[in-house]
Amino acid sequence: MGLGRLLGAAAPVIVGVFFVAGWEALVRIGQIPVYILPGPILIAQTLVADWGTLWPSLVVTLKITFAALGVATVGGVALALLFASSRWVERALFPYAVILQVTPLVAIAPLLLIYITDVNVALLVCAWIVAFFPVLSNTTLGLRSADPGLLELFRLYGAGPWSTLFLLRLPSALPYFLGGLRIAGGLALIGAVVAEFTAGTGGTASGLAFRILEAGYRLNIPRMFAALFLISGAGIAIFAGLGLVSRLVLGRWHDSAIDRDA
Repeated sequence: MGLGRLLGAAAPVIVGVFFVAGWEALVRIGQIPVYILPGPILIAQTLVADWGTLWPSLVVTLKITFAALGVATVGGVALALLFASSRWVERALFPYAVILQVTPLVAIAPLLLIYITDVNVALLVCAWIVAFFPVLSNTTLGLRSADPGLLELFRLYGAGPWSTLFLLRLPSALPYFLGGLRIAGGLALIGAVVAEFTAGTGGTASGLAFRILEAGYRLNIPRMFAALFLISGAGIAIFAGLGLVSRLVLGRWHDSAIDRDA
């Protein structure tokens, strides 16, 4: 069992190593020009050489991502609590949240950049739009999913609305909320990058999306791949970090956090 778990944990690394090795071999054997497809070694060298340019841009993108995630979390939970307290409010407002979610961000971003003069605020709003709905919908579902038997028990013992909320509904909604938060983290990064593509901008306040556009204009394809690698790595780190938070918060009291193979 221990060996099987070890191989299972190492499987992504093994697949990644074979993929990178095959990529490098393909580029070298096929003598593919670097402006078409650079090899992983060249991309790694470019990442090190251009770190002074790419790292500040990554920081800019991450600042927008985490700010949008924070606003989406606070707003989504607050509105979910309002929905859980009133079916009428949920029926009145939830369709507009759906409309906001299904409208393509690439169609909204240019309009926001016109009406919001502060570019940073516009980027934040764009990232918030895509991160808001998973938190709202999952938290609302969780608040509505409290055990009916326990709800009746709380009413039988005369528990008030606030006691029921804090002692039953919120703990029941916690796994749903954390699941939505993991989704929202990746979407906030996507929203920030898409907004940066639309906004462009330059100078020291430029995010990674602008660096990708800049490298494309200059046919600096290795830098494009290096910036893309940083974006992907940031997304994986955000997802893994929120997953760790979920496991730490849920501990062993919820089935989703229990390792059945342990």
